[in-house]
Amino acid sequence: MPALAAGPAIGLALFYLWPLGTLLARVVQPGSVADALDAPGLGRVLWFTLWQALASTVLTVAVGFAPAYLLARYRFLGRRALLALVTVPFMLPTVVVGAAFLALLPQSWHGTARAVVVAHVFFNIAVVVRLVGAMWAVLPTDLTAAARTLGASPAQVLRHVVLPLLRPALAAAATVVFLFTFTSFGAVKLLGGAANPTLEVEIARRATQLGDVDGAAVLSLLQLVVLAVLVWWSARWQRRAAHPFTGASGARRPRSIRERRMVLGGAVLTALVMVTPLIVLVSRSFRLGGRWSFHAWRTLGSAEVRPGVSLGVDPLASLVTSLRFAVVASAISVCIGGVAALAIATARRRGRWLDVGLMLPLGTSAVTIGLGMLITFDTPPFDWRASWWLIPLGHALVATPFVVRALLPLLRSIPPEQRDAAATLGASPLRAWVAIDLRRIALPLLASSGLAAAISLGEFGATTFLTRAGRDTMPIAIARLLGRAGEVPRAQGFALASILLVATAVIIGVAERQGVLDARGS
Repeated sequence: MPALAAGPAIGLALFYLWPLGTLLARVVQPGSVADALDAPGLGRVLWFTLWQALASTVLTVAVGFAPAYLLARYRFLGRRALLALVTVPFMLPTVVVGAAFLALLPQSWHGTARAVVVAHVFFNIAVVVRLVGAMWAVLPTDLTAAARTLGASPAQVLRHVVLPLLRPALAAAATVVFLFTFTSFGAVKLLGGAANPTLEVEIARRATQLGDVDGAAVLSLLQLVVLAVLVWWSARWQRRAAHPFTGASGARRPRSIRERRMVLGGAVLTALVMVTPLIVLVSRSFRLGGRWSFHAWRTLGSAEVRPGVSLGVDPLASLVTSLRFAVVASAISVCIGGVAALAIATARRRGRWLDVGLMLPLGTSAVTIGLGMLITFDTPPFDWRASWWLIPLGHALVATPFVVRALLPLLRSIPPEQRDAAATLGASPLRAWVAIDLRRIALPLLASSGLAAAISLGEFGATTFLTRAGRDTMPIAIARLLGRAGEVPRAQGFALASILLVATAVIIGVAERQGVLDARGS
């Protein structure tokens, strides 16, 4: 186990813990905290970050409550497809969601807080459906039946029976949604405009535009502290509020005509809400001057709007760059994640520290990771800022935990007796691993590599710090095109976002079929 764990542990220490420590060192310098917190406009940024996250959380839980009930309590034709449709937006790159709502919302909404909140609700509905729905599916139906028998109305059953039992799941969903909206970057950058920056956007602005790296480091640490306190409080509260369940549960087919109408109406409405922004996004890439046109797609390989007028962005080159980075990030994630999963599964209890360590990048915003890498690897002998491989390596930090979570349950399910039998028959440890373990995890490993590639394709926060001229990825190019004046650049931005949407959706579909997405919570 020590030999297997050495590689992932060294990689984690070098590219995550060291940059995080460098950030901390910049924070503790004399005067850095006071200077950062005294900066003009910081109070407005903090207030906007907090209230938009709270508003987004409340609305997401409210909107997601109905589809969570529908998918948890009823079996119907197309239920699995509807669940996948609800899940897709959560797995999409935030820049695609931002582009979709730029295409959907009226011009008067662009650059407003309400546009940000609406996009956050759309993006995070899957969290409520998955977490609340999972608990709702196992609630004992005899409790609600007994309450109705005693004369309780449906509203009273919901208030006095269902909601108290769902409280831990609701708290978990609300915490996750708040975490994502509090640290939102891509959607806020596209939809919020300069007047509505979140803390994440302000960190990037200070580091990349103002050159105030110390101030950005202070804000990053402040954000980490807030998130750590929130996660600790939520976990403690959920343990206290948990209830053991006994009795009959599970989904059933709708029985009465009223139930059938309710299920059909709810399913159709949910599908329309989830698919409309994505359809509008694709359609806007074919619209120029109020007419249908393929011009934006035909000119994706050109960096000019018209002869002699440069876009400053090469859309097709950004696609090639993103694909190259995605392949490298996927290979790194699969290699490191596969070795780490084997080490953790073999070590059992002793592998817990490596398991927890590899999950830490998921609890850290991509902007913080990118900023830490930027200021750490900027001096000899570790001046790697201009190295192309630093970008896919940053992507792999976020993608590797998904590979580990997908493989661990499978590796732990293999009986040790099989490996012992192979050793008894004379097989070397390597041959036994190939014959037993690798055969079991081959397909999930392939699906995990696709999921890692999808994460790399859509990564925006860390890439904002690490990208260099000529290495624009698709999310960077999309943001720049949508920020340009004129119909052609915006249509090209929508076209690039459509390509990223289709690629991500296909990869998600494959990962869903292999059970990789469900493995995240294992």
